[in-house]
Amino acid sequence: MPAETVTVELGSRSYPVRIGAGVRREALAAAKARADAGRRCAAVTSPAVARAMPDLLAELGRLMPVLVTARDGETAKSAEEVARCWDFLAGNGVARDGAVFALGGGVVGDLAGFAAASYQRGVEFVQMPTTLLAMVDSSVGGKTGVNLAAGKNLVGAFHQPAAVFADTELLGTLPKREFAAGMAEVIKHGLIADAGLFGLLEQNAPLSWKHPLLPAVVRRCVEIKAAVVAGDERETSAQGGRALLNLGHTFGHAVEATAGYGAYLHGEAVAIGLAMAASLSAELGRCTAAQAEQVRAALTAHGLPERLREPLPLDRLLAAMRRDKKVRGGRMHFVLLEGIGGAATSDNVAEDSAVRALLSGGATR
Repeated sequence: MPAETVTVELGSRSYPVRIGAGVRREALAAAKARADAGRRCAAVTSPAVARAMPDLLAELGRLMPVLVTARDGETAKSAEEVARCWDFLAGNGVARDGAVFALGGGVVGDLAGFAAASYQRGVEFVQMPTTLLAMVDSSVGGKTGVNLAAGKNLVGAFHQPAAVFADTELLGTLPKREFAAGMAEVIKHGLIADAGLFGLLEQNAPLSWKHPLLPAVVRRCVEIKAAVVAGDERETSAQGGRALLNLGHTFGHAVEATAGYGAYLHGEAVAIGLAMAASLSAELGRCTAAQAEQVRAALTAHGLPERLREPLPLDRLLAAMRRDKKVRGGRMHFVLLEGIGGAATSDNVAEDSAVRALLSGGATR
């Protein structure tokens, strides 16, 4: 199947998302063109990617210096690690006309993207996502950032990439758990915008990287996100807009912060958050109890958790939710399902209802 392009329409800052087997060659060609023009670039990757893709890393390394993060997982999204990136860029003479290439999953993309956004007040950024989660979600839209002990992504910047190269062949290197984690974001896209996509996922569970439908599923997710980002790039809409992409994330981010970064993969925490959001939506009459059960069943069918593995304290989860960057005027914002295939934002959810949603997912008083 030939590679396809989805364009994120942002006027003069529009960019292509190339999707398909082998598009890493296009990314390498883009890197070579910059090198041939005398533009010094640098790449950021992770230890796991360096182990899984040594040949690709060697090819990229012949064109630019490569920084490998000190560790894998969410703990790499730290102030200390972004400072390492800045020093690496400066030490290798990357100038304003240079670029940062991110080869990895969502953590690498967020970290390298924030380094690119802030180094010399902003240099070009190219995404080479290697995980399903990054391909369908985090590599598109320009959100970059790092975590604080207080919460997820509390420091960051909007910095759109120049291009995204999503090579679906690279998904063959993913551990089963990592692939499943990406499916949480795929399921989320169906829930908020495409009931047909959600139905397709129900009928073909569990999807694998070899499944013939996967490239089309990745493309559809990118189309959904590109349309949302084009309409509300910086998440400023009073209702709906880009905030809809946060379905399950208010709960999921609280799970990550409370359990400790690394206890759950991001997609696993989002899956638990989706189940909690579905329970909340059903209680508020936004979807039926049967539809909430559909959500939980779809998560389970794709190898994802829909409850906490071990109980977490309710008070700590609530405290993390109150620190979430989506809080406005002291009120927590939630994304609620409107059946399957639709969603809406609300800041009018009673805390007791949020508590019951947390308890439904395994929180403990």
